[in-house]
This record gives sequence, C-alpha cells and structure tokens, in this order.
Amino acid sequence: MTGFPDKLDREKMGIIQQLLLFLENCKWGSWALVCLYVSLFSGIIVGIQYQPSTPYYSSVSIELIVPFGGYFRSLHFYSSQFFFLLSCCHFAFTYTKTDKYTRKDWLFVASSLPVILLLLFTGYILRDDTTGSSAGFIAENIIQSIPFAGHALNDLLFSISSHGMRNVYLHHIISFDLLLLVLLWNHLRRYKTTASGHPLLLIFMFILPVYLAAPLEPELPGIEYITGPWFFLGLQELLRYFPPLFAGFIVPTLFLFLFFSLFRDNNYRKQAVYLFFAGLFLYTLLSTIAFLR
Repeated sequence: MTGFPDKLDREKMGIIQQLLLFLENCKWGSWALVCLYVSLFSGIIVGIQYQPSTPYYSSVSIELIVPFGGYFRSLHFYSSQFFFLLSCCHFAFTYTKTDKYTRKDWLFVASSLPVILLLLFTGYILRDDTTGSSAGFIAENIIQSIPFAGHALNDLLFSISSHGMRNVYLHHIISFDLLLLVLLWNHLRRYKTTASGHPLLLIFMFILPVYLAAPLEPELPGIEYITGPWFFLGLQELLRYFPPLFAGFIVPTLFLFLFFSLFRDNNYRKQAVYLFFAGLFLYTLLSTIAFLR
C-alpha cells in the first residue's frame, strides 16, 4: 500500500521539475527587452507632448486632444509594466546561472530592478491624477523623514512641493534611464535580441492598448482612501501602522540589503534567501490587505 502514494509523489515531483525546467527555458530576458523597446518608443512620443509645468492638464490633453495620444500613453504604460514583470521573471528563473558572476556584476544586475521600479513610480507621479499626486506626496514625506540627508535627497529626487514635476520629469526621462543603461550594459552586451524575432509579443503589446486604456483618475471630492500603484500597496499599508522613517525607509532598505545578499558566493546566502522570501510573503500579504480595503 505504501508504494502507490510514493509513486504519486514521484509523479508530482516529476511534473514540478518539468514545469520549472520549462519556465527556466522561457525567453524572459528577450521578452523583457522587447517590452523595453516598445516602452522607449512610445515614451518618446508621449514625452514630447508632456509639459511638466501643467502635469495633470498635460496628461488629459495627451489622452483627449493629441491624435492617438491615448493609445500611445496606454502603450507606454503597459509595455513598461510588462518590462518590469518580465525582468523579475528573468531574474528569478535564471538565478541558478549567476554562479560565475562577480560581486560587481551581481550588484549591477540586482540594482537594475529597483531602478526599473523607480522609473515606474515616477511615471505614476507624472500623471498627477489622484493616484499620482498622492504617491508623490507620500514619497516626499518618506524621504524628508530621513535624518540629516532627507531634505537634500528630496531636493535632488522630487521636490514636488517647491518645483512641481520638473525634477521627477527629468529623472524619469534622463537620469534613471541612463543609470539603468549603465547597470545593464555588460548584461545586455552578452544577451542580445531583436524585436522582429518576437512577432506574437509585439502583436499583443500593440493590440492591448486598443482595448485597455491606461488609468487616469480625476480628483474626486469626498474620497478618504486612495490606493497607490500596485507595487506601492504594501508600503502604503505599512505606513498605516508605523512612522514614515521605519515603514518607508528602514524596512525597504533592509529588504534591498537582503536582495543584494542573494549573491551565490555569499556565505550567508541560505539565510538571506529564507528572510527575503519571508519578507516578500509579508509584503504580498500587506498588498492584498491594502487592495481589499
């Protein structure tokens, strides 16, 4: 009788191994790079029309007045989202292939994900709608809560309350893009791809904005709770229970430290992996709670 359950367990393990092998062999990196191409192409079109001096009016004008502006804005929004998600998949399923990475290579590649997240976050802020303006306000308060360097960092990165969207716009279209290129330069030189080699992905990316418009939320009076960007929900929920310095700076810094500690030659990598996934689970739980409010 014990042989039958053992056989089922082996079959389940075989299916799981086959699934993991399939996922590892998927072209996550190539797909992410194609989405980056589309994001840059559409971002140039949208960026030419955007005026940081009148951010929300500019976003609405692109959506309603500029020919095909709503389409290209949606194309930029979704291609950027998919670029980040596919980059995360690429990182996760090719992690076992990073044995030969030096610490410098690992630090550069690992740092690219937070920079992509910053690009997404500044894109949300630039909309200056209900979600964007709230996200910018929270970000400023978090940075200013950092002792000694907080106000200087805010002047460098955001400074929305005193300079509007000028700094955010410049970082979104120049600074963070150049930083991402520097971080991924050696990686991209090793792994090249062409957009023409992925026709199905391109068809999907160019058709999606026709049926699914990018969000743009007007300011509505009487709303007491505003949800931020999907990747910001866990942090937003954490800020309900703890002060900005702890929830917005110390916790994310510790999480990034764990992420960088996943370097495969690290003597404490096993402990870092456990703590990292525990933190990821808790963040997902907090995000779910915030989403369901």
